[in-house]
Amino acid sequence: MARFPQSPFGAGGGGFAGGETLPYRSKEQQVTLGQFFNAVYAWMAVGLALTAVVAFVVATYARSMMLNPGVLIISVIAQFALVITISRAINRINASVATGLFLVYAALNGVWLSVLFALYAHATLASTFMVTAGAFGATSLYGYTTKRDLTGLGSLLFMALIGLILASLVNLFFMNPMMQWLISYAGVLIFVGLTAYDTQNLKAIAFQTGDNPALAHRMAIVGSLRLYLDFINLFLFLLEIMSDRRR
Repeated sequence: MARFPQSPFGAGGGGFAGGETLPYRSKEQQVTLGQFFNAVYAWMAVGLALTAVVAFVVATYARSMMLNPGVLIISVIAQFALVITISRAINRINASVATGLFLVYAALNGVWLSVLFALYAHATLASTFMVTAGAFGATSLYGYTTKRDLTGLGSLLFMALIGLILASLVNLFFMNPMMQWLISYAGVLIFVGLTAYDTQNLKAIAFQTGDNPALAHRMAIVGSLRLYLDFINLFLFLLEIMSDRRR
């Protein structure tokens, strides 16, 4: 799965450098933060629900589409194109367009993920989703509440993610079970870390856009996409691990 590119606020994503803690100076800032994250988590939940519904419908009523390589390849290419479009045009498009693109992305992701219904038992998918939700929630809460600056962690995790992608591509040719096991556990660790990093990064964005409601709305969509991708990737790696344990 693709990771969302860097924040429009720069390579540091608007984080606070030098080990500074994020500001908690006024009730107004707390309200700004609450409103921003309410929107982020709400749209993330909508995206996940849409993905699940589309995946189930395609797997149940359109199995030929689910098993058609051409359809799956086109959906993946379209997903990458949408991620790039949203990230590059977020300062030019309005909130409605950004929201629409995010929902289209979530639906296309559902087409691709419908294959999971053919590969895994429903009980395995459900239990993995619950584990993922718990791990994601705990990690995101840590990123939201910690006073530790995670800016430096983001660069390390991004490099680790590049290495993970390369290792995954190499293992497509070798199909080494031990290597796949290492990739799965490394993927869990990387996306747990990215969830905490992205959550803290979004706090900085919330403060920076507090006086611009239109921009804050658009950036909330960006934030929901980033956390959505963290959740989906964490789910996929945990699914690989949990399914191996049941074999």
